[in-house]
Amino acid sequence: MTSNQTAARRLRDPSADHLLTPQNAALVVIDYQPSQLQTVASMDHQVLTDNIVSVARLATTFQLPVVLSTVGVMTRGQEPTLPELKAVLADDAEIDRTEINSWENVEFRDAVVATGRKKLILTALWTEVCLAFPALDALREGYEVYPVVDAVGGTSLEAHRSGLERVVQAGAQPIGWVSLACELQRDWARTETVPDIVDIVLTTRLFAHA
Repeated sequence: MTSNQTAARRLRDPSADHLLTPQNAALVVIDYQPSQLQTVASMDHQVLTDNIVSVARLATTFQLPVVLSTVGVMTRGQEPTLPELKAVLADDAEIDRTEINSWENVEFRDAVVATGRKKLILTALWTEVCLAFPALDALREGYEVYPVVDAVGGTSLEAHRSGLERVVQAGAQPIGWVSLACELQRDWARTETVPDIVDIVLTTRLFAHA
């Protein structure tokens, strides 16, 4: 038996797995716009940008459904999604809203439902508002929510931490972007995604900043 056959035999049902898999999760990306990023004070802006781009690259590698949303582009003249992030998510249309809480936008909620996934990898600016509000609503509606703690930011470190604490107390499961990469990959015998994972996590990021 080959190593690939052994890996396949041991593979748990990827749709029913309690951990994140490419078959049971969707990525939600909310309000990564210049005006939102400018007011983030909880972490370095470039590191935050690099981290959310890495998350988006993971979604592309594992072919996760993506829900991408902005606020105030059409109604208030706000700039759309950060160019470096949009370049990775070029095939994903932006759902523009007036609502602060994206879950209150019908088009946004319909897009989440249309993914068919109950595990939501959630990213947003700011943590205490645009992440917290939809996370709390999604949890109440039976979704599992995974905020990517090092790819989100708040208007202060205290606000960021309190936003995460609020959603965790409600049942969200925090995750870091490197942990997310390893959870989706899970087995190095899944060779088709190994080159991308090595590049995203090691070559481009961890080794580059060592």
